[in-house]
Amino acid sequence: MTSDNRPSAPDSNEDLTDLVRQLRSANENLVLAAVHAQTMKDEAEAANRRQNEFLAMLAHELRNPLAPISMAATLLEGIADAHPDLPKLHTVIQRQTEQMASLLDDLLDAARISSGRIVLKKKPILLSEIIERATEASQPNLQKRKQTLRLDMPAVDTMLEGDPVRLAQVFSNLLLNASKFSPDHSVISLAVKTRDDEHGDGQLSVVISDQGVGIPADVLPGIFDLFVQGPRSLARSEGGLGIGLSVVRSLVQMHGGTVAAHSDGEGRGSSFTVILPNTASTTSGNDVTPNSHGVSSARRILVIEDNVDANQTLVDFLSLQGHVVRAAYDGLSGLAMAKAEIYDAIICDIGLPGIDGFAVAREMRALSGIAGPLLVALTGYGQPEDRKRAIEAGFDELMVKPINVQSLLSLIAEYVTTE
Repeated sequence: MTSDNRPSAPDSNEDLTDLVRQLRSANENLVLAAVHAQTMKDEAEAANRRQNEFLAMLAHELRNPLAPISMAATLLEGIADAHPDLPKLHTVIQRQTEQMASLLDDLLDAARISSGRIVLKKKPILLSEIIERATEASQPNLQKRKQTLRLDMPAVDTMLEGDPVRLAQVFSNLLLNASKFSPDHSVISLAVKTRDDEHGDGQLSVVISDQGVGIPADVLPGIFDLFVQGPRSLARSEGGLGIGLSVVRSLVQMHGGTVAAHSDGEGRGSSFTVILPNTASTTSGNDVTPNSHGVSSARRILVIEDNVDANQTLVDFLSLQGHVVRAAYDGLSGLAMAKAEIYDAIICDIGLPGIDGFAVAREMRALSGIAGPLLVALTGYGQPEDRKRAIEAGFDELMVKPINVQSLLSLIAEYVTTE
């Protein structure tokens, strides 16, 4: 050793050889560790892909039976002179169908977010319109529990740049969450305020508060994590997968905002604050003209769907609306019927025996071009790439099962065939 306690330099070839051996061994271990880490990463990514593919397939398979159940429930509602218990049974079927569809949507959203496959469709939209959509979606649940929703909106409306569907989903998820964990006859409030951040930029603050069970202190820090739920007994009785708040946080962050939760403890209620960028564009309520749809005239419609129950219920529903409807149960038969007769709209499932819906759409567009019939794709898959593929094949719109029948009717009513 030298006088300053530093180790002396190796003084023989044997010492140098030993050092080289140690360095070589360390390098080999580093290489092996790096290869092992990369292998583990590849395996994790492959497992994640398989999980997302499984969730998409599960949703597709479960949506198929949901579609005819939902349509049958809609038809039950219109039956006159029926058994007095029919309205109650219809309500039960419709409510449970909507709950199952909501759970499937949550599962798919969790998978899409984890794989980065959610794409926002941003456009200028009034905040009041977003809140209206959210409250409309949550109103049945509030009414069922006789809960009161109090809105505190600014006198001057504000324009946002965002995805209307996803922002409405954020606030409806929070309202439904507040309803779920609040007692019957309680009050839930939604307050909107404008504020300035530390940079002096305008922001919007939306606070949803409830008088419910509150959030325990040990749960609060991870309340937005995936699969985290509130009090177990209440969560189980109300249903849910512990996904909604995680989806809320991800969607808010994708809009450049933040969301935070607060509770003074169990039994003392909770509040969720969403802060979003403000485009500083305002308008009065009188400046907005709501969209209106004209009354649909009779249309000639072809339904191509291999699920017999789904096909028949959709045909019956459209017929009751005054349309002239024909049915096909496979791709080749549907294409032959589409070629043999002029239709205003063709509603076609994607997964068909013979040839699939994509092939049907491509053939129809090759025959009729842009001026042909309205082509609507039906599918259990709702990923952005599924919609992109459907549009590229020639479809005008893709609807995910179980479809929103009012949206379908509006689509048919607005479309005018150029003959």
